[in-house]
Amino acid sequence: MNPYRQIPKVDKILNDESFKKYNRYILSRAVKEEIKTLREDISKGKEWSKQELYKNIKRRYHSLSSSSLYKVINATGIIIHTNLGRSPIDSEVFDSVKEIATKYCNLEYDMQKGSRGDRYTHTAQTLKELFGCEDVLIVNNNASAVFLILNTFAKNKEVIVSRGELVEIGGSFRIPEVMRASGAILKEVGTTNRTKISDYKESISEDTAMLMKVHKSNYKIVGFSQDVEIDEITKLAKEKNLIDYYDLGSAYIPPLPYSLSNSEPSIMDILKNQPSLVSFSGDKLFGSIQAGIIIGKKELIAKLKKNQILRMFRVDKITLAILQQSAIKYLKKEYEKIPVLNMLFTPLEELEKRAESLIDMIQDGFIYHTSSFVGGGTMPEAEIPSVSVALKGNAKELQEAFRRENIIGRIENEMFLIDMRTVKRDDISVIAKAYNKIKE
Repeated sequence: MNPYRQIPKVDKILNDESFKKYNRYILSRAVKEEIKTLREDISKGKEWSKQELYKNIKRRYHSLSSSSLYKVINATGIIIHTNLGRSPIDSEVFDSVKEIATKYCNLEYDMQKGSRGDRYTHTAQTLKELFGCEDVLIVNNNASAVFLILNTFAKNKEVIVSRGELVEIGGSFRIPEVMRASGAILKEVGTTNRTKISDYKESISEDTAMLMKVHKSNYKIVGFSQDVEIDEITKLAKEKNLIDYYDLGSAYIPPLPYSLSNSEPSIMDILKNQPSLVSFSGDKLFGSIQAGIIIGKKELIAKLKKNQILRMFRVDKITLAILQQSAIKYLKKEYEKIPVLNMLFTPLEELEKRAESLIDMIQDGFIYHTSSFVGGGTMPEAEIPSVSVALKGNAKELQEAFRRENIIGRIENEMFLIDMRTVKRDDISVIAKAYNKIKE
């Protein structure tokens, strides 16, 4: 008997009583895919049964109808891990906006006047208090902030940028291409490794609209090099009646541990020089939700708001609410409620205790002192001391096995490491349970 003729028809499976409550479209996909797999198995001489087929259809159906996003444990030691969702949000901060997210709120309603309000006012006001600046605008990410600023103030006009700052970051986001798309005209000055303030000054013409500085977020020029600080650019821009703009990328407020603050100034230090415009990400080192935060002169922010493109970059109520709550934590100096800062400031002694707890639970591995990075395109080359648990065995096989348990570690010196810099105390028992499952 032809084994292929024994395979149930698609319609018969779809109408089977056991699939009565299933979504028909998703079920149809699952059935067709499983039948295709079954035909391949039969061609290889494999045995099959109707019961097994139906079980596989149900498994595939649930896979197709389930979320592909889920929690993982970051045991890499890289705090702002781009591939793992960058900056985590504090659970208390997240819970505080639950009512705003699940119910109606005064997003664009002025409770005093009883009329339409501005959605940006709530969060902008808190950020203005935090930064002591004239005004703030929030868009959906820093790339949008860059595009909006260039399109508003430099369309068909020249923007002067150092050759050493024509960066490309993740996702092929290139400054020259973004400038071209925005309508701005790029005018390069200096050389790759050395740019002076005189290079900016000598390149200013009647077509110049802006002097722009771009943070070298994911690389570092060392050796015979020189660049121009934002305070020099701001001073020159004021003298020439031009706009100065710093695409900072990532910003921090309190002084950072491990001499990280020596590698670049805080946002508060930058704002002391009263630059025209500065933009950075709401997550990364700031440690909140993904957004683009633009700080600047009131009249410039007002012009940005009038640009019709802004509507395409508009943020929703959840983003605004979380960002405002994070800013409130900063105002209260509750830095422990900013997970990125919490991880950065965790002392090595605490990391050693966490490592010892894991070793006690699994009765394997040893403490390994190592270094990691801030990550997320911030402070390139700046290392952070850390403590890991190094596990015995084939590093690659262990890495793959733990990944199947949604735990992402790293390999260093041919050892698989669980880096405690990014492992919470609550995660330790989960890692131990996964280890025992792997070793069974």
